[in-house]
Amino acid sequence: MRYHENYRELIWMLAKTDFKLRYQGSFLGYVWALLKPLLTFAILNFVFSSIFAQRGQGMEHYSLQLLVGILMFNFFSEGTSAGMQSLVGKSQLVTKIYIPRWTIIMASTLNAAMIYLMNLFVVVAFFVGSRFVPSPWAVLMFALYSVLVYVIVLSFALLTAPLFVRFRDLSMIWEVLLQILFYATPVFYSLQLMPAWVQQVLLLNPIAFIIHFSKESLINGHFPELWQNAAFFAAVAAGSVIGIFSYRRLAPRVAEEM
Repeated sequence: MRYHENYRELIWMLAKTDFKLRYQGSFLGYVWALLKPLLTFAILNFVFSSIFAQRGQGMEHYSLQLLVGILMFNFFSEGTSAGMQSLVGKSQLVTKIYIPRWTIIMASTLNAAMIYLMNLFVVVAFFVGSRFVPSPWAVLMFALYSVLVYVIVLSFALLTAPLFVRFRDLSMIWEVLLQILFYATPVFYSLQLMPAWVQQVLLLNPIAFIIHFSKESLINGHFPELWQNAAFFAAVAAGSVIGIFSYRRLAPRVAEEM
């Protein structure tokens, strides 16, 4: 038991250190954790609110839907990028002392989760300001999907962090793919605007599935069917197994390849 408590303390210490260092020296400090997604929201809301809100088709309370989509996608984007580069970023820890590599990876993803949790207070404030109260079941589904975003982020990080030690081009490739994923994910538009076959293709993207049904459940009271959730949970579980298996195969050689 004490063995696992030491790991928890180590992970928490690394995550807090990453969080502090990220905003160290900046004038606004931790405010940037809230300001960055809000600026993105303000720009997209200004550009698209009049366009999509007038079309209806699931775009009621467009500003709330947009904010939820931006925060969840930012969580995914920042978490996967930080997790991928975590071992290289902590190369001194990897090469000079022995600590389990997965603790470094988990700490970097927890840092992204901490920022996401801070931003949820902004979401609550916007819902209160709009006098819109989602159903308890919708809030529960949103919480579950938020956890699943973290599971996806951690699985991706376990897979790519050891690979990034050897293939540094992965960060540039992933940056481009994130741009593609942003437009292939219903962050600033509704999936209902697309033809039925396009909707089915886009929902194969895990983050698109999560964001779409998070918005639908919170705003429109529309939930995925049981088989959809079951298939999605199975896919996330399979991805986790792949991430863990790959990490166990690749992690022992990380220090040598650093």
